[in-house]
Amino acid sequence: MEGDARGPATVFTEDVHFQRGLSCAACHGGDPTVSDAASAMDPAKGFLGRPARADIPQFCARCHADPATMRKYNPNLPTDQYAKYLTSQHGKRFSAGDADVPVCTSCHDAHGIRSKKDPNSPVYPTNIPGTCATCHSDASIMERHGLPVKQHWEYSQSVHGQALLFRGDRAAPHCASCHGSHEAARPGAIAIGNVCAQCHALTRDLFTKSPHKAAHEALGLPECEVCHGNHLIQKPTDEMLGIGPNALCVQCHEPGSQGYVTAQRMRETIEHLKTQLADSEGIVRHAAQLGMDMGDAEFETHEASAKLTQARTYVHSFSAETMSPIVEEGLQHTRLAAQQGRQAIQAFQFRRQGLWITLLIVGLLILGLLLLIREIESRPRGPS
Repeated sequence: MEGDARGPATVFTEDVHFQRGLSCAACHGGDPTVSDAASAMDPAKGFLGRPARADIPQFCARCHADPATMRKYNPNLPTDQYAKYLTSQHGKRFSAGDADVPVCTSCHDAHGIRSKKDPNSPVYPTNIPGTCATCHSDASIMERHGLPVKQHWEYSQSVHGQALLFRGDRAAPHCASCHGSHEAARPGAIAIGNVCAQCHALTRDLFTKSPHKAAHEALGLPECEVCHGNHLIQKPTDEMLGIGPNALCVQCHEPGSQGYVTAQRMRETIEHLKTQLADSEGIVRHAAQLGMDMGDAEFETHEASAKLTQARTYVHSFSAETMSPIVEEGLQHTRLAAQQGRQAIQAFQFRRQGLWITLLIVGLLILGLLLLIREIESRPRGPS
């Protein structure tokens, strides 16, 4: 091998096409049975050569959009990628002649194409953000299209990016999870709730039944994004709720309004449960340090903690009446745990007092025996 062909030939052995029994001629045409290069690459024998970049999507679609062909090699692989690409933001710009947009080889490479299940593939879940960033972090490309370049940085700092990129959690969403892959597009305000609901189904259900749903639709606001953002999504905190300096509720609800009062009540309810849970955990922990068996009480604190988590989720109902019963269940668990902890501490103290009394009695008996022995020894002995 000489020239430009050496590189492709080297990596092609790792290619999924090669592993399925396809050769160079399957894509490039020609006659692979002859050794003479000129004859093998004769256009009369169907040699296509290297396709122009503008021809690549349709070039790949010759097989990947043909169900009959795909059934021969991988029946499970969908054949609608090309159709989806044409409907995507990328595909629409490509059809308009935009040379900046990606084509198949931009994301999958040309030779050495790996399965999406291969950790070395550019479209493996943990690699997708970096693959998209190849273009979307390129200032010169993005400037031509009026797009920002900070999405990848923001995502890497987000709760989703931290989970995927730093903890390797492949269940965490990446670019394609929200935007799609071949059909990549901006979700749009009306679709964002559906996008987030892929993972956060309960939260979405609560939101759709809340008064915020109608308000967002009337104002044309994206559901989840208004409070949580998009790429730089942070782990929610209790400070986001209520009327405090970091609360999001006051950005829309004025003092004295129903929404303002509801936000205040919900935050106070959450804080009350947090305080009671912390107190009960402290009592139970103290009893356990004294050596008392606190398995049942610890179960109660775990249940209370679960109710706190559930109550935080039910914040998205934006209804204090909906959230309050959950908090009350949590409070019941904290009261029971605290009661069991106090009883254990009292039992320990009673046992300790009983121990001191027992030791005192034993000490008095020993002292009495010693005095008795001394008295016996001091008695005058009779004649021997």
